[in-house]
Amino acid sequence: MSIKAFVYTEVQISVPFEKAPWRAVNANIKKQPGFINKTWLSGAKTNSLGGIYAFDSIENAQKFVTGYFPEEAAGFGAAHNTRIFDAYVVKEASIDLNSPYFGVAPSRKPSAFVYTEVQVSVPFENAPWKDRNPVLKQQQGLIAKTWLSGLHSNTIGGFDAFDTLDNAKAFALEAFPKTAKKMNAAFYTRVFDASLTEEASREMYSPFYV
Repeated sequence: MSIKAFVYTEVQISVPFEKAPWRAVNANIKKQPGFINKTWLSGAKTNSLGGIYAFDSIENAQKFVTGYFPEEAAGFGAAHNTRIFDAYVVKEASIDLNSPYFGVAPSRKPSAFVYTEVQVSVPFENAPWKDRNPVLKQQQGLIAKTWLSGLHSNTIGGFDAFDTLDNAKAFALEAFPKTAKKMNAAFYTRVFDASLTEEASREMYSPFYV
């Protein structure tokens, strides 16, 4: 089943991951139309809950963020954030950076994830990813990057896997802000502790643990 859309979610809640009801949530998510896989996210320092999902179509991703997910977040009594991204347009750029979502086997298990999104509107075919990828390949600790292109918005972002939490933080706090500054744009970053969510993510077929 080929991936056509990514969904990013984060719930405005603080729950140590070992106390999160992820088994029950996993069972419900697996029933959603078009679901392919999910990588759970646990916010570094914040203990927020979230995920990166892959879907078989944009339409099924839209159903998920407008139907199932708001009800799930409401069950926690919390506000939430969702984003849909077009997976098709970022395939070539992501394969070049070893994205496991497009068949590249991970070289090692991640210890941290970084989510980024820049407040610009640039169709991905016009994005300078061919210039950016060689720079990213030199980023310390980067295991894989999946580019993200916002549905309708054409925002540019990424979901990046790192070998250590320290290297992930260095990218999010030091390297990435410099990139956004060159683009003269506001940006959004989140750092997640992957060591806490491996079991839950494996159960949801996360491509980072094949």
